[in-house]
Amino acid sequence: MLLEQTWRWFGPEDRVTLRDARETGATGIVAALHEIPAGEVWPVETIRARQDVVRAAKLEWSVVESLDVTERIKMRAPGWQRDVDNFAQSVRNLAQCGIRTVAYNWMPLFSWMRTHLHEPAPKGGFTTRFSATAFAAFDLFMLKRKSAEEEWGEDAIASAHAYFKRLSPAERETLCETILAGLPGGHHRLTLKQTEEMLRGYAGISREDVRGTLAEFLERVCPVAEECGVRLCIHPDDPPRALLGLPRIVSTADDLRWILEQHDGDANSLTFCTGALGVRADNDLRAMVAEFAPRIGFLHLRSTERDPEIIAGIESFFEVAHLEGQADLIGIAIEIMREVRRRELGGDERTLPFRADHGQELLNDRERGAAPGYPAVGRLRGLAELRGAFTMAERWMTKVEQECRIP
Repeated sequence: MLLEQTWRWFGPEDRVTLRDARETGATGIVAALHEIPAGEVWPVETIRARQDVVRAAKLEWSVVESLDVTERIKMRAPGWQRDVDNFAQSVRNLAQCGIRTVAYNWMPLFSWMRTHLHEPAPKGGFTTRFSATAFAAFDLFMLKRKSAEEEWGEDAIASAHAYFKRLSPAERETLCETILAGLPGGHHRLTLKQTEEMLRGYAGISREDVRGTLAEFLERVCPVAEECGVRLCIHPDDPPRALLGLPRIVSTADDLRWILEQHDGDANSLTFCTGALGVRADNDLRAMVAEFAPRIGFLHLRSTERDPEIIAGIESFFEVAHLEGQADLIGIAIEIMREVRRRELGGDERTLPFRADHGQELLNDRERGAAPGYPAVGRLRGLAELRGAFTMAERWMTKVEQECRIP
């Protein structure tokens, strides 16, 4: 089977070790050189040194996640062209070392966004959650962003104010730290002042401006990736809604179509994340997988549950076990296996890496203190469930194919 089971690893400081990853049954590692500042070139010798660490654990560094796109690039701020050139050189260096799947994102200012990192899960354990009300409270009463009141509206302001008043000083500090922390393993944790400064840099930048910058970025880097045989896989917005007045352009099927039209080739591919895209009820995940399957270079598989708390059109949600919630990963597994069959019949021998994206904190996960959303036991459960789903889908397809050949 061309599907490759992978495991996110944040480097030597990760509380979940490479030995742990190998024992899950994964064969590929998804990692990045987090110690190198965003916008700088990843040197060949540093890449190879990290590869040696991974190989010593009898694993292979299969996917880079993430090779960061700087805010300078997204804003076309001074220095952005240098950052694009450095990104392209890092792609060349990774290809020289045999790593040919590179995930990146185009979310302005913040990557993933959560308001709660250790929320009690309905069936036990702990999970991550995004509360639109909590986020509005942060925006309105902690960040105090200009135009926030106008964007949220009276009903949302009233809900957010009532929520904010109920929080103790310690709870307010935790909310602020959670939102400003950014992506696990990322390069920086912003302060409120830094966030205000970055928002000023984005002032006046429209959705079309953000699209135009991405189009130019792809025009510059995709030919390099094509030459090197690298798939650049853009990750969807998480959550797939505009936040803090900043446009997000990787949230819907129409967004993905537009992106893929900018460069017609495998160098311009998708990191298809069922958890991020599945937050929106208007995203039909199974249909999207069926449509975009030939251009999916990397799979993030997880599920979320939307709850009734929707304010100003922004959904609230929490992460559930992989085969629960609203993502229908069984149906998605069947669509993915259809694509695997197509690639096998077409002679495409490149693997399609997937990982159990995130996981609930189960058993002794909290004692270990892993990165939020990336516990050991919870992800082990997720990977095991996905392995079973794909095995089921493969056997079902084989049975159907055999029955179709009967005269």
